[in-house]
Amino acid sequence: MKRTIAAVLFASMTTSASAADRAISRAQAVPSSDKLTLTSPNPVPINYEKYGTFEGVGTKNYKYVITDKKGLSDAAGEGVFPNQDAAKSPAYRELQKAGKLTGNHWTFVDSNNAALNFYKWATTNEDPGVKQFYAALMLERAGYIAEAVKALYAIAVHFPKTSSVTYYDTPWPVAPAALDRAVQLLRRHPEVKMELRDAKIDIEGKYDADVKNDVHTVNPGKLVAVKKRTPEKPVNLAKLKVTKTVGGPKFQLKRYSNGHWQFFVDGKPFPIKALTYSTTPVGLSPDRGTWDVSRDWQLVDTNKNGKHDGFDEAFVDKNLNNVQDADEPTVGDAKLIQDLGANTLRAYHHLYDKNLFRRLYKDHGIYVLAGDLLGVYAVGSGATWAEGTDYTNPKQQQAMLDSVRKMVTEYKDEPYILMWVLGNENIYGVANNSGKHPEAFFQMVNRAAELIHELDPSRPVAISNGDLLHMDIFQKHCPAVDVFGANDYRGEQGFGRHLYMNVRDVLDRPLLITEYGSSAYGEGYSKEQAEAYQAMYNANNWEDLEANMAGYGIGNALGGVLFEYVDEWWKANSDLPEKVQKARAAWYAPRSAIYKSLQPSNHDVVPQFGFPFLDGWSYEEWYGLAGQGDGKNSPFVRQLRKSYYTLQSIWRE
Repeated sequence: MKRTIAAVLFASMTTSASAADRAISRAQAVPSSDKLTLTSPNPVPINYEKYGTFEGVGTKNYKYVITDKKGLSDAAGEGVFPNQDAAKSPAYRELQKAGKLTGNHWTFVDSNNAALNFYKWATTNEDPGVKQFYAALMLERAGYIAEAVKALYAIAVHFPKTSSVTYYDTPWPVAPAALDRAVQLLRRHPEVKMELRDAKIDIEGKYDADVKNDVHTVNPGKLVAVKKRTPEKPVNLAKLKVTKTVGGPKFQLKRYSNGHWQFFVDGKPFPIKALTYSTTPVGLSPDRGTWDVSRDWQLVDTNKNGKHDGFDEAFVDKNLNNVQDADEPTVGDAKLIQDLGANTLRAYHHLYDKNLFRRLYKDHGIYVLAGDLLGVYAVGSGATWAEGTDYTNPKQQQAMLDSVRKMVTEYKDEPYILMWVLGNENIYGVANNSGKHPEAFFQMVNRAAELIHELDPSRPVAISNGDLLHMDIFQKHCPAVDVFGANDYRGEQGFGRHLYMNVRDVLDRPLLITEYGSSAYGEGYSKEQAEAYQAMYNANNWEDLEANMAGYGIGNALGGVLFEYVDEWWKANSDLPEKVQKARAAWYAPRSAIYKSLQPSNHDVVPQFGFPFLDGWSYEEWYGLAGQGDGKNSPFVRQLRKSYYTLQSIWRE
């Protein structure tokens, strides 16, 4: 079970029709190479009370007891537990006879053949909850949306305590993911006349990596047929009482009496449509010491003409011939980002050019999420990469606080600073010991947040966590942090209703997705297919955020930071100093022979780690909304991908 789609959790119940209409299905983006035809499809919800009894609903002792298995199987339809018609299908037998279903079932997650994927998963020997999830996924991809919803809901009824693992061997609770995806599908497909009501699975102990201490409280709710599904109207926030405010008159968070949160700039609602930006010239690499990824993107001027290579001198290579033709004027990334509809950039660690950011703000309306990495990657603590930041070390603690103080003191009076952001998924323990000492790390986060509020009470402070890992410890130790930020790559449908619910129920704070995005490459897929998938992924993730902003759904989303604006070619590079190689040995060991050949002057297509993307892998050199062509005209050339234009149509609506 090493290659499950990493934490595939999905969305909320309510949004406007226009927002749901923006969502794109995988089948639309990358049509299957073969059509699936079910022998016994059944798009009608199951009346589970007719075929069994529910016991202990809403408790830790929940279970569903089947009393009429034959009747339930017939009502379920092919691919939905306990129906076994898939194994009797002539199509299945034909594929099996032809030897097309041989091999490990995990290789049938990301292949571009709906029929093969479905029949393999519907008949494989796997944990029944995991098996049902992927059978449902294949039904969805094949266009059987109602049947997919039934299959997803069946997990909550029959297998609510199923837990699998991600690529990183972290727990993946399957049933909450299934419920969230079912809700997402229903929101985006009003033609499926069903509603999922009151379903919720809560897991005590879910914020650590140990499933042995998990205790499930299960209410599967009901999946029912309706005559017509109409989107719920947005909440009229103007009629609600504001129960809490954070920040000053220019940058302010408001919590309403219904628990929704909204961010305001100059008194107007401000959904954060942010990007990460680093116009790294091809051939340079922070791993080689030839590029400072935190600093140099703000100062890059390779042609020494006093202009920023990216913001001022980038051009769009419309015909993809890698040269600047007469009809391809210099436009600059600043204008392209403004035209995209983005309103914010994320700076991971400090700012270095006030004049640049003043100009971006004045001329293009671009704000900045100003960050301090707070010791991750051993930045700001005084530790070396090999040693890693020690959050229990008083000397390193003071160094990190001094770093935060320097940033805030220097920039607190600048009008473009939107919010302060601490860290970047530190809790995963990269060149730091927060994974071993999460309490010490979060105590450090709170000290930094308190310092920021003392220096600048006019803006909120956020953390950039790794998903929800140790969110319970964060809640215990970080009362001074105003916004829970999380880097999340949960899949093509979005982030998941349970994500928003957990942040609401545990923290009562707003949520900012501090990273999301997808590769524009997939092994075995064409350039057009891979870029269409990336566009679908990014659009659906934003739609999911929008569906949970104030007035809709759970109502606590503030927006998100798309990773990233332009490709960087150094990210699969392993030509590293000896100390760094040693520190990253575990990361590179599985593919050491391949990685030795990688160079920052190549646009590498070697899979780096398992992610819920097109072929199940991440290619971090391919995350950009724009490519750098063949690299010869770097860092000036921009080949805009479908993702750019898809998001532009949404963000500028």
